[in-house]
Amino acid sequence: MLQLLTVLDPITQHPGSQRLREIHLIPPRNDDTKVIRALDAVLGSLAFLVSHDLKLFDLLGDGPQALGDVASKLGIAERPAEALLAVASAQGFVESDEGRYWLSSTGEDYLLPDSPTSYAGMLDLRIESLKYNNFEGLKKAVLTNSPQAYGGGDIFRTHAESTRRAEIFTRGMHSRSMSAGLAWPKLLDLSKNHVMLDIAGGSGAHSIGAALEWPDLQAIVLDIAPICTIAQQYINSHELEGRVRTHSADMWADPFPEADMHFYSNIYHDWADEKCKFLTQKSFDALPSGGRLVVHEMLYDDDKQGPLEAAIYSVTMLLWTEGRQYSGKELSSMFEETGFINVEVTKSFGLWSIVTGRKP
Repeated sequence: MLQLLTVLDPITQHPGSQRLREIHLIPPRNDDTKVIRALDAVLGSLAFLVSHDLKLFDLLGDGPQALGDVASKLGIAERPAEALLAVASAQGFVESDEGRYWLSSTGEDYLLPDSPTSYAGMLDLRIESLKYNNFEGLKKAVLTNSPQAYGGGDIFRTHAESTRRAEIFTRGMHSRSMSAGLAWPKLLDLSKNHVMLDIAGGSGAHSIGAALEWPDLQAIVLDIAPICTIAQQYINSHELEGRVRTHSADMWADPFPEADMHFYSNIYHDWADEKCKFLTQKSFDALPSGGRLVVHEMLYDDDKQGPLEAAIYSVTMLLWTEGRQYSGKELSSMFEETGFINVEVTKSFGLWSIVTGRKP
């Protein structure tokens, strides 16, 4: 039912005016849950980062804890401790019963620093990035269509010049990559492949995952020199130095080492279409007949109406690079236009997918 409300007209009112108008109050077609979630998501993320920084998850990894014990061990009052625990519980990282709290299996897998799939490095990177991953930084990125990370400019040049920033970034991306790197090699038959070239491979997480799944496969992690040094540490930690090696090079200017499989993870989304087409063509030219190209990304749906996480990741690219997220349809077209055949898009792990093709 329509309701009438008499209000002061905010447009025509002026000192001394008492002009009134009637408006119709029409009930909304939907409740406001989506608005609240969109508005408050940033505070949920900040609570998550604060919990990590205070080592709340490390504490819960020692076993069930009462609220008072959590507060005492963190050196905070019970009210903020309860607030952080409630958010972590709603996010699925913490479970509780009769006033005691502990990590869920998801929390154990991803939030403990000693877990092989820990996201600790990515959380540290996000905390480090808050100085420009904020409202003003994003607004400036939107208005100028230019990245704002590290105060603006080319992040990859910054990594080449700053060992500290290269290490924080690489360890962050490793933590985001390792679980997915253990999953996608199970979806492909790599028994006929001999050498995987992991282009701009960062920590080598995906090379490590592929080598562990396919014992006869060799892998080469191609990246700039400071990143290769970090990758070698990860390779050595898995005792794969005999099968996985690093190769310092510029993927744009230097020739690719010989390989029958080229792999890119979270690389295409760093670059505009023309540069992605350049890399696709460069791989096509370098691969032997029958060689395979694999691109690993968080993909948009073909209609680009979701998923939300891919859309937000594309906003992240506004802050960091010149790139954006792509859909499987867009990457498939890029592959086919270059000459690859048997192009397929396959859901991999969680939000991740792989796009694959073969050179005739």
